[in-house]
Amino acid sequence: VQLQASGGGFVRAGRSLRLSCQASGNILSVKDMAWYREVPGKQRELIALISSDNQATYTDSVKDRFSISRDSPKNSVHLQMNNLKPEDTAKYYCNADVMVMDHAWSRPVNKNYWGRETQVTVSS
Repeated sequence: VQLQASGGGFVRAGRSLRLSCQASGNILSVKDMAWYREVPGKQRELIALISSDNQATYTDSVKDRFSISRDSPKNSVHLQMNNLKPEDTAKYYCNADVMVMDHAWSRPVNKNYWGRETQVTVSS
């Protein structure tokens, strides 16, 4: 299973960006999907999560500015980021809990996967 992220870039404060991430591979189903971000010297931070039944939660710093959504048939997740601030500058990562077939045990198992980073830079 691979998670392919896209949509990062360089923008001025107050502008918007949309991140996308698609899971591909031998997938039985995708459960929670999420976006994290990381800045130098700090731990990777969960900023938005969406469950398989489309329940979304956000960290306080992005609530009311960011919106997470998913396209379940395409195993994809999006993060609409509005009114971006310089403090949103970070490396962004998508994450997903994916049900895959464990061929050794001939049963489905849940595994967690990370996409590669996508850089978001917001200038003041």
